[in-house]
Amino acid sequence: MTIKIGFVGTDGRSFLAALETSRATSELYPGDYQGLVVRGTPAMPAFAQKMKWPVGFIPVAENTAAAFAAALVAAFQRGDLDLALIMPEQLIFNGLVDRLAEAGFGDRVIGLDEKAAFIEGDKIACKRLCREAGIPVAPQWTEVDARDYRAVRGVCLDYLHDFGGAVLKYPYSAGGKGARIILNTWEIRDVYDGLITDYKEDYAGRFGKKGPWPLLIEARMSGVEISFTIFVDQKGHYQVLPTAMDYPERFEGPPGMDNPITGGMGSISPHPLESPELVALAEETIARPLIHKITELGLLRPCVLYPGCFVSFDAAFRPKAIRVCEINIRPGEPEFQPVVKRLRNLGALIAAMARGNLNEVAPEVRADQISLCIALVTGPGGPKQQKGYPWSLTKGEPLVMDFDYCDKKKITVVPSAMDYAADEGVFKSDGSRVAFLVANATVKEGHQRGQVVETLRQRMVSALDHGKIRVIPRENPGGNRLALRRDIGLHFQKAELLAT
Repeated sequence: MTIKIGFVGTDGRSFLAALETSRATSELYPGDYQGLVVRGTPAMPAFAQKMKWPVGFIPVAENTAAAFAAALVAAFQRGDLDLALIMPEQLIFNGLVDRLAEAGFGDRVIGLDEKAAFIEGDKIACKRLCREAGIPVAPQWTEVDARDYRAVRGVCLDYLHDFGGAVLKYPYSAGGKGARIILNTWEIRDVYDGLITDYKEDYAGRFGKKGPWPLLIEARMSGVEISFTIFVDQKGHYQVLPTAMDYPERFEGPPGMDNPITGGMGSISPHPLESPELVALAEETIARPLIHKITELGLLRPCVLYPGCFVSFDAAFRPKAIRVCEINIRPGEPEFQPVVKRLRNLGALIAAMARGNLNEVAPEVRADQISLCIALVTGPGGPKQQKGYPWSLTKGEPLVMDFDYCDKKKITVVPSAMDYAADEGVFKSDGSRVAFLVANATVKEGHQRGQVVETLRQRMVSALDHGKIRVIPRENPGGNRLALRRDIGLHFQKAELLAT
């Protein structure tokens, strides 16, 4: 019997997860699984048809929790869908899981309900949860009124002195862009003003113009950033998936006013510093106490937990401590994409989450493979001299692609912010992260991971440099509006140098 699994959302991770669920072949957990995208983007069905990929689609009338709930209930009733994994956090915040449970389909849905949404949706409440659970976080953190600049300045000055930096965080959902780092005194006012400008309307909508407006300030943490994707079933069984490393800054180098944190410019799996000891430490320090606490609070149900962390190492370069930066309640984007490309049994894992026997189904990982994911984003230029992603964007320009070339080079092109003009038969850029390039490389015995990944990175970047995928600028038909980060994957070489 085929188990039909829907990946709910409109971004690349939903599409790739559905694709790999359908076409990956497990050697340990036999079964027939079909992946479907619930809503997606207008380009995705045409893209899948063009590539002859085994991905199904469940249409949704509009991008609201009510519309998603109606589409999912109808699909469950028709037998078009057996299970659904909720990807976008906003749908969880807006009660999609609750609506489906009320309709009698709660046992078919992977995702926390609205009561538990604060774990990601309210960073201050999450800090309190971690404190109660004994999960280590930043060495100090403070809640202040964002309208009180003097209080903000005072905390920042203290943290600069004691910890070498401070991080201002808009504590509610911000699409991964709500954290602002301060590394010296001169930056305090500029960073503060930028955050207030970006979120004053959100604050006013929540709390009115008179406030108070909660602002989280954390002491800056050092070490290595790493994220862990944890699948959990309703009995508290869990599995830690392969790790991934995100490249959140728009450009290479440290974040700052001219290099903002974005929704993610790419990712790699495994993390270059992943080790059995590190995963064991994450289980002991984060997974077990977190699952125990949410069980104690009556919030446990099948879900995905995705803590972002900083790891410290000892003199022998062994992991010695992990501190949680934030906890998300859905798979990361784009971090989930290279993780999915290394799994043979995503469908079996999701089915086990729903059945409650996740302890019997371990991740079947292509352990000899490394996966790279690179975002193709809208670059600068356009009728109003737009700055490009993540600032002002040019939209509606046609995308052309050499499908045969990408297939021959074993590069999976994942459509994301992409539209499709059916009357013209043309794909078009819809703005931000237009598409992702995802590919794997096998590390053979005796080969260095850094060199294997470098060869893979060059192959992927060459697809753009040689015009094999282009967004055609209005002002230059021979040009290419797409841009990317060229350093994604180089940390494997850095890791080898560190360990030598």
